[in-house]
Amino acid sequence: MKELRTGVTTGLCAAAAAKAAAIMLLSSRRVSHVEITAKGSVSIKLGVTDTMQEGNLVKCAVQKDAGDDPDVTHGVKVYAAVSRTDANGIEIEGGEGVGRVTKPGLKVPVGKAAINPMPMRMIQSAIGEVCGLYAYRGGIKAVISIPGGAEIAEKTMNKRLGVIGGLSILGTTGIVEPMSSKAIIDTIKAEIDVYTASGKRGLFITPGNYGRDFAEKALGLNIREAIKCSNFIGETLDYACIKGIEHIKLIGHAGKLVKLAGGIMNTHSGIADCRMEIIAAHCALAGAKTETIRQIMACVTTEGAIDIMSRLGINEAVWESIGQKIGYHLRERTKGGVSIEYIVFTQEHGVLVWAVTT
Repeated sequence: MKELRTGVTTGLCAAAAAKAAAIMLLSSRRVSHVEITAKGSVSIKLGVTDTMQEGNLVKCAVQKDAGDDPDVTHGVKVYAAVSRTDANGIEIEGGEGVGRVTKPGLKVPVGKAAINPMPMRMIQSAIGEVCGLYAYRGGIKAVISIPGGAEIAEKTMNKRLGVIGGLSILGTTGIVEPMSSKAIIDTIKAEIDVYTASGKRGLFITPGNYGRDFAEKALGLNIREAIKCSNFIGETLDYACIKGIEHIKLIGHAGKLVKLAGGIMNTHSGIADCRMEIIAAHCALAGAKTETIRQIMACVTTEGAIDIMSRLGINEAVWESIGQKIGYHLRERTKGGVSIEYIVFTQEHGVLVWAVTT
């Protein structure tokens, strides 16, 4: 298997652009590349483009390379406009294409540019390093911008998180790990942070668009309140408990949620695809004969298995049994600390399980 290529975060790009602009400002020499430190000790050399100097201001850009990670910000140019000021210290601000925080619960105060604490420290450190190198003791202001960031942000979850008008400057290590699940889990946690910061103690979660569509069209629920937890049901439940959530509504397609009956809380098919094994086991508990079990095990889709069970008149009994086991594992995962209303469905057969943990 080909080794996936790592990339750099928008935060590291911002720090590199700020460092390059500060060097040009304080040394009056042109910069085409800059070295920046990531992960505490890894030195990365990045190209510098779009350099421009007008009197007391220097502007530089670093183009983001997300490696093999499917990142919507791959290829964007992150700019830093650096200038001297009469004030003391280093001031960092967000410009064009960098969002503003409008809801409490994130790591950045409401009203501030959406530059997370770690990238903020990286930018300040990079500029501070240059100031020390050139023995400059005056003030510095750096404005970070991402032209086109507002349009790109429409493809992200920023608006739901309360980040309006552009992208967030993110990154904890400066390195983008390709296909990392951590970024997804971090986003889920950030959404929960926003909900709990507003005083809410109930969550509506669903693995994906199927659940959202069914909740809206069949159940009349407000999907704007739904958090998409992807395959990370276990991690979402864990964090909800940590944040003091009291009630959770979980809605998902049978092809995903049936796995919970086996105690599988990461429902990605690459982790476990035991849908038919679980359904077959509960068919056996409902009295199905060996030939029926074989037919179920040969099914490709959950709907196919349901068709077989429906013809035999055992579908309701099987899903009641599966639902009880789902409830058991949800209680075990949350240690009974939260009430969970869970709904399992398919588009063809409607609601199969609707229950509440006790």
